[in-house]
Amino acid sequence: MMDNLLLPLQFPFMQNAFLIVILIAPAAAILSCFLVLKGWSLMGDATSHAVLPGVVLAYVAGVPLLIGAFVAGLFCALATGFIRDNSRVKQDTVMGVIFSGMFGLGVVLYTKIETDLHLDHILFGNMLGIGTSDLLVSGAIALSVAVALLALWRDLLAHAFDPVQARMVGLRINMLHYGLLAAISAVIVAMLSSVGIILSVAYLIAPGAIAFLLVRRFSAMMWAAMGVTWVAGISGIYLSFWLDSAPAPTIVLILTAMFLAALARMQIRQRRAVTHERP
Repeated sequence: MMDNLLLPLQFPFMQNAFLIVILIAPAAAILSCFLVLKGWSLMGDATSHAVLPGVVLAYVAGVPLLIGAFVAGLFCALATGFIRDNSRVKQDTVMGVIFSGMFGLGVVLYTKIETDLHLDHILFGNMLGIGTSDLLVSGAIALSVAVALLALWRDLLAHAFDPVQARMVGLRINMLHYGLLAAISAVIVAMLSSVGIILSVAYLIAPGAIAFLLVRRFSAMMWAAMGVTWVAGISGIYLSFWLDSAPAPTIVLILTAMFLAALARMQIRQRRAVTHERP
């Protein structure tokens, strides 16, 4: 019985899959908390789609794909902020136009070049094909982002709640703003080889949203988001082995189920509170 339960751990490709979700979880979870509080969930969506043309152009130029993805993602984030600040168009509209345009450009570029690069692996990841180099690069990027976010979380929190007040107390608002945009691009790059472009959106939104429903303090929210991401990642990979399904979509389904469970828990608690308050 125990041997069967531990069977997935006996395969090197499964061990690497478990390791990659453990490594990327802290950065993705902490960042998702800030994105949820700032209302930037669509920013993660836009940036994740925008990295595709960067990946294709990096392949053509013969440079590492991660560099192309980071530059494209950062360009999308900065362009969105610039257009929003210099036009009457709302941020969600700007993001919708830019990310769909960048994604369309990436698909067109991909169809025009001859390559052995599998688009499915870029879009949906290849978690079971993770190698040692992927672990080292993704782990280093994710660890760096997580450390930076933890070191600046109080400043970023002040910026998220009240940018005007944060500026008045001497915080460098522009640095925090664009630093957070750079962090989004970096985390997406860290997840590129594992969960892919499209499914990385779930990692940048769901953990923070779930933690927001479970706790009230931001410090607790970050830890709750990390726990949610670790649980979903490890259990998703484990279940995918027995269900013969792709790991990344399985993780996303678990995150969705956890969000619905957290939402139901909150609704039940609110109804009980209302019932107790009635005379």
